[in-house]
Amino acid sequence: MRPVHVIGVPLDLGGNRRGTDMGPSAFRIAGFSEQLASLHLAVIDKGDIPTPIPEKKGPGDAGKRYVREIARVCHKLFQSALHSLDEGALPIALGGDHSLGAGSVAAAAAHLRRRDRALGVLWIDAHGDMNTPGTSGSGNVHGMPLAALLGGEPSELAHFAGENPAIRPEHTVLVGIRNLDDREKELVRDARVHVFTMKDIDRLGIAEVMERALALAGQDTGGIHVSFDMDVCDPMIAPGVGTPVKGGLDYREAHVVMEMVSESGQLTSLDLVEVNPTLDIRNTTAELGVELALSALGKRIL
Repeated sequence: MRPVHVIGVPLDLGGNRRGTDMGPSAFRIAGFSEQLASLHLAVIDKGDIPTPIPEKKGPGDAGKRYVREIARVCHKLFQSALHSLDEGALPIALGGDHSLGAGSVAAAAAHLRRRDRALGVLWIDAHGDMNTPGTSGSGNVHGMPLAALLGGEPSELAHFAGENPAIRPEHTVLVGIRNLDDREKELVRDARVHVFTMKDIDRLGIAEVMERALALAGQDTGGIHVSFDMDVCDPMIAPGVGTPVKGGLDYREAHVVMEMVSESGQLTSLDLVEVNPTLDIRNTTAELGVELALSALGKRIL
């Protein structure tokens, strides 16, 4: 069993609501490392990536607010996660807003490229995160990291893994989508990534969707990075997120996602992001994130 490295990323520059910078602390208060250690895993908490706060920085380009500061944080995460992967560990990035995925996913991609293998990605989220500075109405970078990883804008987040795009659309699967901007819908279609919306989950069932998603992300790849935005879950079970959307995964569906990831044996690395304790109820969302991490790492009912 691989050791687990926990990397906190207290980043809230990417969104328009403060508070996700406290996400890593909320996970730790919920006993993240201690709970994972109960699975007989060697767990090392690597601490937090140094991250500036908005009060000390100007937003810069209105189309991609705070992008330079976000890029610096993502690059530090990229280096830390890549070092963990090279040591044979499984890095888990605790966020923090979802813009951090530009660093963590790139690290997993760079690690596999050294072995001439591609990376599969499961982007589990209520949102597509494929806006660009030219299409975003808000300029919030947490809605852009997947576009950058696929080789698009913002360019500041696009090339941590090298000049080529970190990931390819045929190996990229979005699950749980239910809130896309009109222009973003076109971007998602044009990118030719695989998408399973909540409507697909309603019609097919979560087990069938995950079987298909894992097959797509795992085909001809060296492993799968899972980037799990807690807002993919219904606000009834995950109230502490900055951009809640009704009609998300219920408790068992969320666990089935992670249980099937574990059973696939393909997990390379994991993000748990967008926990905002200022909007939460008694740390419910972080506690759910801990439970989901346990399922992803092999906790069994029997």
